[in-house]
Amino acid sequence: MQVDPNYISNLSSAISASTAQEQSLTSELSSGLAVATLSDNPVAASANVGLSSSLAQLDSFVESSSTTQGLLQVTDSTLGEVVTQLTSAISLATQGSNGTLNAADLKSIGNEVSGIRDTVLSLANTAYQGNFIFSGSQGSVKPFSLNLASSPATVAYNGDAVASSVVTPGGQSLQVNLPGAAVFTAPGASVLDGLNQLVSDLQNGTPAAVAADANTLSSALGNVNQQRTTIDTSLSQLNGTTTYAQTKATLIQSEQSSLLSADTATVASSLQMAETQHQALISVVSTLSQNDLFSYLK
Repeated sequence: MQVDPNYISNLSSAISASTAQEQSLTSELSSGLAVATLSDNPVAASANVGLSSSLAQLDSFVESSSTTQGLLQVTDSTLGEVVTQLTSAISLATQGSNGTLNAADLKSIGNEVSGIRDTVLSLANTAYQGNFIFSGSQGSVKPFSLNLASSPATVAYNGDAVASSVVTPGGQSLQVNLPGAAVFTAPGASVLDGLNQLVSDLQNGTPAAVAADANTLSSALGNVNQQRTTIDTSLSQLNGTTTYAQTKATLIQSEQSSLLSADTATVASSLQMAETQHQALISVVSTLSQNDLFSYLK
């Protein structure tokens, strides 16, 4: 009988390989991961890197969109109140232009409109999380200041005309602010100038001018509603995109789990087989240790 000179060496290698396999399967079963390192499955590991990158981008967008949604909601709510105040001012202007009221009545209405003007000015200077929402890109700058030294009073805009936007994961750009000049002091449709003029004309008792002021404020109201539509559209699209991003992130997490997770039942079965094979090899070694090689081969 010929004796394989590599028998002992091969047996030792088999035991080492068996031990390594047991350790690998035990680790896989314990961690629940089939791919723990690049060497485990280079293709799956590479795919996971891409999935992780996409997931990070989605998570970042969802996190930042929460603040943006809050800004848009505050802006929409503020403009809604401006619409309410303007509607009241137009009603008062219509009342004051009918020609049947005396000077005292017109002055009283003028005082009401003055209160509306002050409320709208306060709304135009609304801040959210420490930044003024109608200052364009100049969030730390109070956008509007009122000068009562002249008649009618005047308003200065201290912000800029920069309209900010956010980009969705799909590449869509959404406008998320409204520069105050476009909302409150638009040429031919100025909310604040119209209210200042109405206050002056009511206090001066000029019904004909008051009627013209009502028309100006109606144009201003139309402009505010149009500007508000921009914000409402962005808010609606951002809400939808955020929901989509959250759903997409959940799907990616599920895909990662399927890509990386171990089949515990299969791994447990493989581990049992590996342990059996390992014990068989140990048994052979044990037998060899009790007999010399030649007697073992007889």
